[in-house]
Amino acid sequence: MSEKKYVITIAREYGSGGRLIGQKLAEMLNISFYDKEIISLAAEESGLSEEFMRQHDQKKKPLSFVHNIYVSNKSLPLSEQIFQAQCQVIREVAEKSSCVIVGRCADHVLTDNPNCIKVFIQASEAEKIQRIRHDYQETCESPAAYAAKIDKERAAHYNYFTLEKWGNRQNYHLVLNSTIGIEACALLIKQYVESFLAQQHPIE
Repeated sequence: MSEKKYVITIAREYGSGGRLIGQKLAEMLNISFYDKEIISLAAEESGLSEEFMRQHDQKKKPLSFVHNIYVSNKSLPLSEQIFQAQCQVIREVAEKSSCVIVGRCADHVLTDNPNCIKVFIQASEAEKIQRIRHDYQETCESPAAYAAKIDKERAAHYNYFTLEKWGNRQNYHLVLNSTIGIEACALLIKQYVESFLAQQHPIE
């Protein structure tokens, strides 16, 4: 594998196994993995509490007027502070070493990074329902409705902060259906990354 630093961002539909694929991929490549770890690092960066950031993670305009008013000697609303703190952490970890980053608009944040490989993971509804029930062990009455709700929130957050459309395949190098399995998806991404880095110029 190339010695140059690279980043793989994984956006995903809820229930598609994107986080599991990211973890497996990071293991295969022996590189760092970031998901909710970004929240912990952003809390340290911003001075906001980690619990507060988790409560309002990946929301479109998550905070009430009372929360959004000037609170801590910063002019930005807290929703913007949370997003900007996460953006800063994403850039820092990408600069530090090769890694896999799941969600948090990382594909958009790292748009100017020529060695960023952007992946989107999707799955059939039946596959997502099975994974939500058995792998995630969620006890919701309707896994399909629950997945749709979370994806709607993710899309609203992404569209609001990036001014782009979440899940638009033109924004990604790879769009995979995880029906083939977690390990198979991770292996396909690994092979793509190796080919990507072997080229003299990044793929447009």
